[in-house]
Amino acid sequence: MRLNEVTYTDANPVEGYGPGFFRIGGTVHEGALITGPNGTGPWDGVTDAAPLMALAGQVDVIFVGTGAEIAHIPSSLRGALENAGVGVEVMNSPSACRTYNVLLSEGRRVALALLPV
Repeated sequence: MRLNEVTYTDANPVEGYGPGFFRIGGTVHEGALITGPNGTGPWDGVTDAAPLMALAGQVDVIFVGTGAEIAHIPSSLRGALENAGVGVEVMNSPSACRTYNVLLSEGRRVALALLPV
């Protein structure tokens, strides 16, 4: 078996998460957040479309983690992102973290918006 070290480009992977927090790039962030090529910052949840729309043209897909369980996001948010050319994948936050890390390690243009578990 051959093991290769994973190299991440412009964004940091999710290193861990737990009740109410995420660890990204060695820093613990409490509450909801967005991470991607512009760094990591707070997010006010699915009603806060502006930071997600700001990623249009920079990423091909945004993974939205909806907490411990999968939930729907507002259709207006999904529609606005898709009209801006950004794909949206909604899943629970643990799955979103794992999927984001895999695609990030492949050099894909991705971002992650997370609600805490």
